[in-house]
Amino acid sequence: MSTPSEPTTPPRSVLRTLLNRQTVFAFFAGAALVAGVGAATAMGTGGWHHGMMMHGAESPADMSAHIDHVLKHLYVEIDATDAQKAKIGPLVQQAVSDLLPLHTQFQAAHTQALQGLTQPTIDRAALEAAREAHLQLADQASKRIVQLLGDVGDVLTPAQRNALATHLGQLHEMPNGMPHS
Repeated sequence: MSTPSEPTTPPRSVLRTLLNRQTVFAFFAGAALVAGVGAATAMGTGGWHHGMMMHGAESPADMSAHIDHVLKHLYVEIDATDAQKAKIGPLVQQAVSDLLPLHTQFQAAHTQALQGLTQPTIDRAALEAAREAHLQLADQASKRIVQLLGDVGDVLTPAQRNALATHLGQLHEMPNGMPHS
């Protein structure tokens, strides 16, 4: 007695489907990561703060003021001392300075990818180049955020690091990372 076998897809077709899904996922995941990191940059807490989205068009003074505002809230959350504030502020400001050019590059790569989609004929090589650019920028931004978190973590006590982790976790759970206060 034999049972009917289910139709199978040739292995090559399954591999192509998987690779296409992974490529699309990686492209959008990288784009989303770089957009979020480049937009907010301050401690990697998300793109929104009190309803304000940082688009990169702000002046350096506006950006610095926004970062200071975000840090004031963070300092309360982690009960930072004045000495810690004096160390953390410059670390974050430097990270922001390092990450802003990545955000600009991301915007350019994003624009290039969108232009590629609007052409009469899809240029797959251009789309792949845009995907690779997004992933490279996401990797660079991620490394810089991890460096910042490590540098800030070195300044904090273990209890403060736990408070920071809790705070960042709460922001991660909020829609768009936007605090409700």
